[in-house]
Amino acid sequence: MKIVVRNLVKIFKVGSIFSLKKLTAVDNVSFDILPGEIFSLVGESGCGKTTTAKILLGLEEPTAGEIFYDETPLEDFIRDKKEFLKKVQLIQQNPFSTFNPFRKIEDYLFKTVLRFGIADSREKAEKIIDEKLSIVGMSFGEVRDRYPNEFSGGQLQRISIARALLTNPSFLVADEPVSMVDASLRISIVNLFKDLGERFGISVLYITHDLSTTYYVADRIAVMFRGNIVEMGNTQEVLDNPLHPYTVLLKVSVPIPNPETSWDERVDLSTLEREEYFTKGCKFAGRCPHVKEICKQLQPPDIECGGRTVKCWLYK
Repeated sequence: MKIVVRNLVKIFKVGSIFSLKKLTAVDNVSFDILPGEIFSLVGESGCGKTTTAKILLGLEEPTAGEIFYDETPLEDFIRDKKEFLKKVQLIQQNPFSTFNPFRKIEDYLFKTVLRFGIADSREKAEKIIDEKLSIVGMSFGEVRDRYPNEFSGGQLQRISIARALLTNPSFLVADEPVSMVDASLRISIVNLFKDLGERFGISVLYITHDLSTTYYVADRIAVMFRGNIVEMGNTQEVLDNPLHPYTVLLKVSVPIPNPETSWDERVDLSTLEREEYFTKGCKFAGRCPHVKEICKQLQPPDIECGGRTVKCWLYK
């Protein structure tokens, strides 16, 4: 599935009724995700990458912009909610919050199969479940009659991926999928995403703070800062030779992801550096070692530079 995002904008109102301001969490963002491609959005907390993902999933209404799934506008595609959920699946950050500790794992798997009419008998459903679990290196025999607390975080994340695969999706949104998995198991989960793209042509939006896994798994990368994509291109080229000053900073001091952040929590805007969001010119001007006067006055345009896009006056 090809996903096309054009000039996406999301504005939130922040502050009290007497000092209300508009915060542009996603600011004129554009990118494509090709069939079978792993496209990574990276950046520190509050940069806008999760808001972007929520809009793609239909969980947030965009203020402006367009999204197309195989040339079908998102608003048309999402009208058939069941079909949309079959084709577009989410892999959440915390595998422990995905499953109720008092329900058996197999209950979730059978419920997904029955909900989407994937099989008309328990015997057929079990066979399909076993096939999808085999893709992630497990089997139905390993999960039968067992509860979530009987599995490790890595195993639960594998089961989450297998559950998503039951609907034969074309697009996966993976939100920090390895941040709560032991370091020794992260590469195996990352390998799964590479395999899904190569074997099944599934497109993946990979959201992370972890540049090391991004370097290994992603075909292309988009670096976000305060709602803007400041650099985008081939992952290896961007991370081996970053052009934007923020990408350079991100590479030498990778922010640590917050494992307590979940999709259900509202953003606490008091924890963000609001001044950078409301900056008149370049959002990074206050930290940039190469700042010029024009950076403080005008937001830089997207500049094509050696096969990648950079939002920086240094390259104009």
